[in-house]
Amino acid sequence: MPPSQLRPTTAGRDIFLDVIRTGAILAVVGQHWLMPVLSYADGRLATGNALATPGWWAVTWLSQVMPLVFFAGGAANLISLRRAESASGWLAGRISRLLLPTVPLIAVWLAVPHLLRGLGVPEQPLDIAGAIAGQLLWFLGVYLLTVLAAPVMLAAHRRWGLAVPVVLTGLALVVDLLRFNGFGLLGYVNAIFVWLAVHQLGFLYAEGKLGTLRPRAALGMSAAGFGVTGLMVAFGPYPASMIGMPGAPVSNMSPPTAVLVSLAVGQIGLMLALRPKINELATRPAVAATLRWIGPRFMSVYLWHMPALVVVAGISVLGFGYATPAPGTLDWLTAAPLWLGAAGLVLAGLLRVFSRFEKAPRAATGGPVSLPLLAFAAVAGSVGTLGLAARGFAAPVDGGILAGPVPWVALVLTGLLVAFSNSAVPVRG
Repeated sequence: MPPSQLRPTTAGRDIFLDVIRTGAILAVVGQHWLMPVLSYADGRLATGNALATPGWWAVTWLSQVMPLVFFAGGAANLISLRRAESASGWLAGRISRLLLPTVPLIAVWLAVPHLLRGLGVPEQPLDIAGAIAGQLLWFLGVYLLTVLAAPVMLAAHRRWGLAVPVVLTGLALVVDLLRFNGFGLLGYVNAIFVWLAVHQLGFLYAEGKLGTLRPRAALGMSAAGFGVTGLMVAFGPYPASMIGMPGAPVSNMSPPTAVLVSLAVGQIGLMLALRPKINELATRPAVAATLRWIGPRFMSVYLWHMPALVVVAGISVLGFGYATPAPGTLDWLTAAPLWLGAAGLVLAGLLRVFSRFEKAPRAATGGPVSLPLLAFAAVAGSVGTLGLAARGFAAPVDGGILAGPVPWVALVLTGLLVAFSNSAVPVRG
């Protein structure tokens, strides 16, 4: 089979990447909606994680799909960079497109804590709701930095190829070594090394040997990736779960560890082995329609699926005293479809109102694009979203304006305004 037939396209898009991104966002939503174990009594919300159930850690080796998100993002970024008139124009459009959908989320969550407090919602569940609404912005903060680095990393890819992710992985291992030997805060540097390494694998797909890998070779790649992951978990300091667990002394995600790179190799290899079936599946009318619908709404689905969960949990758990059954029991399995359906209905309503911000056109300025200003915009947006992810939206009752989300919101809006003022209509890819 010629290499060109391995990557069918529709209107210039790689169908395989579209399916990977769609599957990944649906997996993120489903996992986040099913994970919470909730109960409420005496003004306090008790929270747990269904995936902490003994043996369920194995599920996270497939359900932790952020490696696939960064892989697909890397491939899409390279493809759209090739089409762009200039790297600076591409960067301006990418930054503004990423930050604009956060505006309605920020506007809503600046008001919601005060509204709920006025309605008598206790402070502890309110803090949890504000944290949940903001925590997923960590992805946006890190992804903005990978976008900022993309033109430089593309040049490195074209000069050194596979050596780039290998070196980045080596640096991630060094950071882990230092992290687990008394320099814990240094582990956050791996938010750059780990995710850039996986992002670089996307380059190798869009412009390299991964794009023409045969299914048998891809299976070998997958076995090697999962095998190395197993060895690192068995003989290293890495926990078996690929998501953070409540009360666990170490998380593979916060900050990320080098084991996520080997996990990415395993997952990517598995997806490449299934690529002929995935491409065939994508031609079915229902699947094709889903891809067309979700494509312009990726960020909106990601940003609003946790607020949808907050609404459902607030009404059912705080309002009606519902408590999550023990995970894996018949009661839990029976309730899960109803829980997912309720959250899905709320998310659909939120998307009808707010997804228009993601699809809104950006006006071209016609003037020169300032790279230093764009770098400032990306960094400001990154710091702002990471601050909101760490601190949440709920402001302390007795704190001043600077103790709440306002400083982080100001950074996000500053980054958006700077990028928007330097952007043209964005390149989609």
